[in-house]
Amino acid sequence: MLYLGCHLSFSGGFAAMAQTALGLDATTLQFFTRNPRGGSAKTIDPQDAEVLCALQREGKLGPIVAHASYTVNPCSANEATRNFALETMQDDLRRIEFIPGNLYNFHPGSHVGQGTETGIEQIIQTLNAILTPEQHTTVLLETMAGKGSEVGGRFEELRAILDGVTLGDQMGVCLDTCHVFDAGYNIKDDLDGVLAEFDRVVGLSRLRALHLNDSKNPIGSHKDRHEKIGLGSLGVETFARIVNHPALRHLPMVLETPNELDGYAAEIALLRAKAIDGKTGM
Repeated sequence: MLYLGCHLSFSGGFAAMAQTALGLDATTLQFFTRNPRGGSAKTIDPQDAEVLCALQREGKLGPIVAHASYTVNPCSANEATRNFALETMQDDLRRIEFIPGNLYNFHPGSHVGQGTETGIEQIIQTLNAILTPEQHTTVLLETMAGKGSEVGGRFEELRAILDGVTLGDQMGVCLDTCHVFDAGYNIKDDLDGVLAEFDRVVGLSRLRALHLNDSKNPIGSHKDRHEKIGLGSLGVETFARIVNHPALRHLPMVLETPNELDGYAAEIALLRAKAIDGKTGM
């Protein structure tokens, strides 16, 4: 199964979101756990969550990705902000247990002048405080573009975080194509080389999801400006190689391009057409 999908609004709940995804010919999806620019969260109805779980059991949807709010920064220089990140992520993980076995992605954060090593240690402290042996959700560090004081722009930084987490089996990585390209990894001309480096530094077994985004900027720009598939510096053929790559084709791939629903439907159709065998990607 080729798991292709896009970011959808959670405002109508799980069932509505799942039906929207299926209407786009998507087989995965991503949603914000709460207001992406704030802290409020929608109450979860267990029966509504069960609709999505049933579609997954039926094979109509694969693993899905819950995305933490952008306001979460576990390595802020401000202690109150770090505590907010811990409490918010802890609450997110409790809520996501209504849809067990899925993925929870977050931006590692910005150290805001404290230094990368301090930022990494603070992220580790937060993860060690929130992860539990009983949880059914895998927490993903997202690869970042390296703008400003962001942590996660280099594979070595992600590995340092993973090495410090006590419950390491609960952790993974989400590779964002725009971010890694803007960070200086040439997935356009040397996808195999970048994946080999990722495997050497982090381990491909840790790679659990992808964000598929073209980039408005050239390689190494450290800008993080997403573009529609084929309209940016990466180009359509880069994504054709990604959806057909044997190390990637089994992973959930989520579009975060600047689109409305019709644009997402067109991109999903485009990428399915580029896959060797459409729906299956085999």
